[in-house]
This record gives sequence, structure tokens and C-alpha cells, in this order.
Amino acid sequence: MRLGRQAKQLQLSGVFAAAVTPNLPGTLEVDYSGLLDLLDFLAQGGVSGICLMGSTGEFAKYSFSDRQRAIYLSAKRSKVPLIVGVGHTSLTGALQVAADAVQAGADGLLLMPPYFFPYAQPEIETFYREFAREAGNSLPIMLYNIPQFTSGIGIETARRLLDTGLFAGIKDSSGNWDYFEQLLALKRERPFVLFAGNDRIAAQALAAGADGVLSGCASAIPELLVALCQSAAAGDHERTASLNASLTEFIDWIEQFPTPVGIKRAVSVRGQKSGETSVPLGAETSQSLEKFASWFQGWHKIW
Repeated sequence: MRLGRQAKQLQLSGVFAAAVTPNLPGTLEVDYSGLLDLLDFLAQGGVSGICLMGSTGEFAKYSFSDRQRAIYLSAKRSKVPLIVGVGHTSLTGALQVAADAVQAGADGLLLMPPYFFPYAQPEIETFYREFAREAGNSLPIMLYNIPQFTSGIGIETARRLLDTGLFAGIKDSSGNWDYFEQLLALKRERPFVLFAGNDRIAAQALAAGADGVLSGCASAIPELLVALCQSAAAGDHERTASLNASLTEFIDWIEQFPTPVGIKRAVSVRGQKSGETSVPLGAETSQSLEKFASWFQGWHKIW
């Protein structure tokens, strides 16, 4: 199933915001109007690009048709390049979402290993090779290592896959600095795009040579991540440290809640639609979330 179309030339660097997906209250339907407004908000925040239907976007709870429509409308609306998360439990499903992204006019694909069931490295490598073979050169493909939610991509598996030249690069959300350093070492051997996907190591990753960040936090505070990336690129260590301290303060708050509840609440405080939580929160968690919202209301205006 070749997906057709020649790969776009895509500048993969800077801050790509991993967008939340607003949903209509009491439903599993995407709030398309809210999503398009959020795309405008993120572009105005200065991001280099946007990732749709990734982990922060809670892709797993949406149907093929909802994902297809969200991708189509977003590709038409977005003022910055759009990478689409095409994660699925199966190769066939990932290729179907990828085909929708290609036809909609997206700029790149982000693919995690198949989730829910654990897979060994030979199966993960075969999955990616088969995906790339079927997708052809339709769009740049980014590997996505997120072992918190699915099988991790071992460093040697990453090496072999990146050595094929079939993949533009990798987003690492593990937060494991030793693993990230090994990716940096691979990058020195042969060029590929390396994104930090865990915001706790964003500043450290940028200073060490990462091309950028693909950030869930940037869905709520794009200006802070953009400023951090710019200060790191300029070698302004004092400002980078100050901005990173603010980012860490935000992360300390949101890590008290299930992913991506804190980010969605912050998005709503910024005046954007974010939708309900996927699972009802306990009473204490709900109270903590409102304390966070109260803190964030004043905090996001001062940095």
C-alpha cells in the first residue's frame, strides 16, 4: 500500500508543540472548532510546528473518522508545519492513519511502536521497516520512543533503523538521559533529526546538540518553550537556566495528575478549549487540579 506523493522538505528544528485534542462535552467527538482555534494560538506563540494526535493529543480514544477529519481540517488551517501522530495497535492501522495524513496535506509522520501489547526488539524493528516500505517517500517519518506507554525502542534498534536512511529522525520521550546521550553519539556518526520529547531534559538536550523539542508543555505555554529554545541556541546560559527553572516548576505541578490532565487544564486557563478528562478524577485530585489552575492563572503572566 504505497501512500504516494513525494516527501516534503520539512525543517525539523526548534519547538514543535504536541497539541491536546479538545473534545465535545460528554462525547468522544473532537471539538473541531476548538482544535482549529488552538492551532492559531500555538502559531501565535511562535512554535516552529505542531504535532497532532500524539500522546498529549490522546489519539487512542478517537475513531479513524475523527482522526481523519481532525487531520484534514488542521492541515488546511495550520500556519506552521504539521506532524501527525499515526500510532496504532497494528501496522495496518498505522498505515491507514498515515494515508489520511498524506492525503490531507500534512508535513510529517510520527510513529511509536504498536502499543498495549509488549513487543520485543525484532518485532519493533520489523514493524518500522514494513511501515517505511509501505509508506515509501510520501512524508518524513520520525521514530517515537515513549517506553512509558508502549514498548521502548532499544538503542541498537534505533541505530539500525536510522542507518537505513528511511527515517528522518527520532523523538525520545523516555526522559532517560543515558539513552539520549547515546542518541547524540549516533547523531555524530550520521546526521538525523533528534528531538527531546521529555520536557524535564529539554534545556539539557538543547545544550548538548538536540535539534529541538517536541513538547506537550508547549501546548499550554508555547512562549516559554520558544524562549528556552532561543536562549539555548544563543548560548545565553543565565537566561536558559531561569527559563528552565520556570518550566520545571510547571512540570512539578502537572506531574501530580494523569497525562495530559494538567496540560489540558492549563490550556483552558489560557482561554482555549481542551475538553473533559478521559477518566473522572478523584475528589482530592480534582481539588489539586483547581489549586493548580489558580496558581497557573497568575504564573503564566509573569515570565
